[in-house]
Amino acid sequence: MSQESLDSFLDKWRGRWPEWGIAQAFVAPALRTRAAAWFSLLQELHDAAWAGAEPAPGLAKLAWWQDELRGWARGARRHPLGEALQRIDAPWDGLALALARLPATREPDSAQAEQEALRGWAAGVLHCETALFGRRVGPAPAALDAFTGTLRIERALARGDLDAALALRHSLDAPGVAALGRPRRLRQAMLRERLGVLAAHAPAPGAPRPAVPPVRMLLAAWRAARGGNASLQGSQGGGR
Repeated sequence: MSQESLDSFLDKWRGRWPEWGIAQAFVAPALRTRAAAWFSLLQELHDAAWAGAEPAPGLAKLAWWQDELRGWARGARRHPLGEALQRIDAPWDGLALALARLPATREPDSAQAEQEALRGWAAGVLHCETALFGRRVGPAPAALDAFTGTLRIERALARGDLDAALALRHSLDAPGVAALGRPRRLRQAMLRERLGVLAAHAPAPGAPRPAVPPVRMLLAAWRAARGGNASLQGSQGGGR
């Protein structure tokens, strides 16, 4: 594996989330590539779980990733993202175990089953972020609740259901967001501001997605980095 292969995956994610080019200014330089690689990994996993008309291809990809994450725990790696992540002392076995919950979130049998599966996955993700970004304590229950709500939004977007995502965006203002680590708060801010722009200027089918204005994203990221509500519009706005 080469640095070029890693850069290709990171560029793919940055292309989908250009807001990161602004938000990363509030992440320590030594952690920026790590954070981008981590969010790129989560994008891969969420796309596999939720995107596409048929579940089978995604299920196969998730099974591959479960094996890959177990390999990371043993010191082995095959995927280019492992170049940036595998050597970090994070609970990769725990993430692989939590990943087994993700397929059940595609078409859950009940609201309770959905909540349990999403929350189980959220816990695995946030425990990894504790190790990746130097937090001293694991995720609080309120943080788990907030991130579980975010996962519902990301699932709606993966399915191309903007209306459902917009209907859920109030969860991005949940009190538990403040208990998340800084990179995760910045990621929340990126999602919040993008949804705010889409709510005001929904693109026509096939049209380019409207961009978040740079100054708006900068101020939202600044507030998120400080630990506050990142939305510039308040309730109407569409490290640590």
